[in-house]
Amino acid sequence: MRPSLLALALTLAIAAPLVRAQDSKLPDIGSSAGELLTPARQAEYGGMMLRELRNYGYLLEDPLLDEWLQDMGGRLGADSDQPRQSFTFFLLKDRQINAFATLGGYIGVNAGLILTAEREDEVAAVISHEVAHVTQQHVLRGVERAQRDQIPILLGMLGAIVLAQSAGGNSSSDASQAAIASAMGLMAQRQIDYTRSNEAEADRVGIRTLSRAGYDVGAMAGFFERMSQAMRGNRGGDRERTPDYLQTHPVTTTRISEARERAEQILRETTIPVTTTTPGGTQSERIPRNPSYAAPGTSNPLLPSSLLMSMGTLSKGASGQFDWARERLRVLSADTPTQAIGEYERIRQSSGKGLSDAQKYGLALARLRANSPAVAAGELQPLLEKHPGNLWLTLALGQAESRSGKAEAANQRFSALLRQSPDNRAVALSYAQVLNEQGTRESGLRAQAVLRPLQSSSADDPVFQQSLARANELAGDLSRAGEAYAEAAFLNGRPEQALVQLQNLKKRDDLDYYARARIDARIASITPQVLELRRQGIRDPDVDRR
Repeated sequence: MRPSLLALALTLAIAAPLVRAQDSKLPDIGSSAGELLTPARQAEYGGMMLRELRNYGYLLEDPLLDEWLQDMGGRLGADSDQPRQSFTFFLLKDRQINAFATLGGYIGVNAGLILTAEREDEVAAVISHEVAHVTQQHVLRGVERAQRDQIPILLGMLGAIVLAQSAGGNSSSDASQAAIASAMGLMAQRQIDYTRSNEAEADRVGIRTLSRAGYDVGAMAGFFERMSQAMRGNRGGDRERTPDYLQTHPVTTTRISEARERAEQILRETTIPVTTTTPGGTQSERIPRNPSYAAPGTSNPLLPSSLLMSMGTLSKGASGQFDWARERLRVLSADTPTQAIGEYERIRQSSGKGLSDAQKYGLALARLRANSPAVAAGELQPLLEKHPGNLWLTLALGQAESRSGKAEAANQRFSALLRQSPDNRAVALSYAQVLNEQGTRESGLRAQAVLRPLQSSSADDPVFQQSLARANELAGDLSRAGEAYAEAAFLNGRPEQALVQLQNLKKRDDLDYYARARIDARIASITPQVLELRRQGIRDPDVDRR
């Protein structure tokens, strides 16, 4: 029984303990955590949750930002206490400060958290804390308690969703949105219920992971302080007050001081003080006690030697991309491009020294999204000359050129990028989007070729499937386009739409044996989920209106 809405409710209900925070520690001896749900089933629930979050518009999916976040999170996961654990990191549009971990190593980060941070190290500190919640099995222990209590919240959640879906008419979608929004709040509230010992353990283990990955261990205490200030500053009237249920990790002076003490201890253990005298005076600094401590791929003693060797080129510490990522996120998380432009004007006025280069990039991106590609291109060109080879700027300039009628120049720019990085997902998807926007059969054929290297690794990527569907459509391969559109619908949390599309596609008389076999197999895979949804009284309102 695996309907996607039920999976969401289950994931949310069991993502954290059902008891109030208390200073008690579950014994490791005899614990059944990890036996209730296999790693495969945990990943299955996590994937279902992600599809439903897409369905209700909570996710922010962008190839460049996804690549930046996955790279940072992947390095932290590899340097965690469970380096073999699989992790999936994703962004949410919400500008409130929050992050959470749930089953299967799925870790969500709100846009607001990254916009509040001043350095990548601070974001990494929060993610390392969430990684620790997974590796220390805090989430699984929550499952154990939830199952012991018969998951009463699951039943209430499922009932609310069923009632919302059965309301019919336009109100059905609105009511469903409200139900899922309540579920998100419920998930956050349950995460407050991590025991204090679990929170302390996640801080302690997380800061060790942060150190192994080469990040500044002082960033955890620094961000806790900034988060505390942001929360205090947002407590004006009742309307402005940040809801308590979103404060999933309450920040206290004790927690901040403990994080600072742990950072100082790690620095004492891993570095030695050195004083140098120069004509300008005396300077004190700390250097690694063991030069190989932070060497790429060698910092985690828990990894097998073969994997350590294969990770020899893995970078350590901040990527140097944070400023560009934050400004792109600022634009994409704004309600409208006009709102983002206004936000940059306020930043300009308040800074007293104008916008930084990254902020100028964000402003140009906002103008591009506001349908002013020529203006955006004029602002991006001098930035790229100042930062040659910058991928964030190059992709944006290529998109601006294409949309302002300079398709040939844009295609040459993207082709050069693709030759340099043939397997780069962000480059391929951005180029395919530009080609699809050009709308010709030739551009569709080229988009097919650009996307082909990603096919084996992108089956579960709705952005890829949507781009592939449009490319196939332009190229005249309508059966393949139909398959990709159906897969995109499924990955976006609409299994009933996917099933209808596949059933209609199967009626085509130009399908060959292999295409028909693929479609039959996918129908057989999706049908049980749709039937269970219908049994629960949950129907896709868009399908019902057809």
